[in-house]
Amino acid sequence: MRVNECKRRLLEGKAVIGIGSSLNSALVAETLSLAGFDFVLVDNQHGAWDDESNVVAFRSIALGAATPMIRVPANDYYAIGRALDRGALGIIVPMVNSPEEAAEAVRAVRYPPQGGRSIGPFGTGFLGSDYIKHANAEIYLAVQIETATAAARAKEILSVEGVDGMWLGPNDLAATMGVAFGSEAHLETIMKVYEACVQAGKVPGIAGTPQSARSWLDRGFRFVTLGGEIGLLAATCQELVHSLK
Repeated sequence: MRVNECKRRLLEGKAVIGIGSSLNSALVAETLSLAGFDFVLVDNQHGAWDDESNVVAFRSIALGAATPMIRVPANDYYAIGRALDRGALGIIVPMVNSPEEAAEAVRAVRYPPQGGRSIGPFGTGFLGSDYIKHANAEIYLAVQIETATAAARAKEILSVEGVDGMWLGPNDLAATMGVAFGSEAHLETIMKVYEACVQAGKVPGIAGTPQSARSWLDRGFRFVTLGGEIGLLAATCQELVHSLK
């Protein structure tokens, strides 16, 4: 089976950087992989992807060095299984607010005896004929800690066996806390969640931006995104237009 180099590096204590993809374009996803990102996150929660385009996207990402990952639309057993059966090597589960919900994500991601995933990989041939044997070890599972409720229970959530790490959502966290983004209370809570993650022995991750990614890496976060391709496209075009005008 194809080795998940992204997960391997994370388990070695190294940092990885990735980018989200929302545009339902396999060619864009491939371009992002070839650009040198460690992983490309196909965003099925907020993006325009569907089952059919996910299949093509994962294979296109695999043409480069990046690991094909997906943010599923919800913590749903069948949605997670279908994403994995189509070739995702990383699963990001949004809005996980309790250890029970984290355990449900593990059940969906891991084959027995570690979990309860149904055996029937539909489109994983490009990952290797021995997929079923190695899938539990190679698939990376991160839960999103992105509410005040989840932040308060972060250590419990991240202590669930089978969860590899977290991907903290700072925007939703600020909103559910009722505080300004970047305020002292917001940053303090983010770092408390980081500490809980480290204490649980899991990989700390966060949804960053091109402007904030370096600061999160410097603070110790190791699974970091730089936003999405839409934001980068808009910012680059605006900068170019502004410079010419």
